[in-house]
Amino acid sequence: MKESQIRIPAGLNHMLNKGNTMQRSIDSNSTYNYLIYLPEDYVSTEQWPVIIYLHGVGGKGNYLETLKAHGLPEVLERRHDFPFVAISPQCPSDQEWSLPLLSALLDHVTEGYNIDRNKVYLTGIGEGAAAAWRWAAKEPERFAALAPVGGPGNPHEVCKLRDVPVWTFHGARDMIVPISETQSMVLALKLCGGNVNFTIYPEAGHDSWSNAYNDPELYSWFLDQNRANFSEPAFDPMMEDLD
Repeated sequence: MKESQIRIPAGLNHMLNKGNTMQRSIDSNSTYNYLIYLPEDYVSTEQWPVIIYLHGVGGKGNYLETLKAHGLPEVLERRHDFPFVAISPQCPSDQEWSLPLLSALLDHVTEGYNIDRNKVYLTGIGEGAAAAWRWAAKEPERFAALAPVGGPGNPHEVCKLRDVPVWTFHGARDMIVPISETQSMVLALKLCGGNVNFTIYPEAGHDSWSNAYNDPELYSWFLDQNRANFSEPAFDPMMEDLD
């Protein structure tokens, strides 16, 4: 990994040595600023699963606190027993999600925190779900599971995910992103032998994430997915630099 991609946040050592269930804001010079949630019993000597959450268009800006209004960060404001490290980056208002910056963020997180590289889970809502589909298709070796919520993808690229477990969600009454977008992804993934679950919320509109992220089954399913059981090992950027 390039040295410019790693910046241990100020005060991180204090956070690593003390249980912390509050989401804290971290500024980064090399990638996106982000919220971090550390489990109450987090210690830096153990490896932890991590969820990367990508917000939708309404979360864009330069004030991380706004992310707590929706999606996974909103759920984490009410949870004190969440068994994951959770990372919620923020995309600036005048930009789209950048895959190179997201990849640098994951490098930064796995280097700066004691993360189990075999248990990296990716999710997102709306525009963030679309970015999650794209990112996972570009770097499938980095993720143990993918859970897009109410966002479009590219069916022509989805076969790159045939070895990554996927659970996707959509509201049947979504007038912003039609449910056909997710149906197309699910069909294409099934046709190439992918492992995909699809949950439809019949009464939900674009906000299908409230149902998805309040379902404990999602987090149990995440924990059941482990790249150590995959034919390809988890990507390690440090090993790539040694090649």
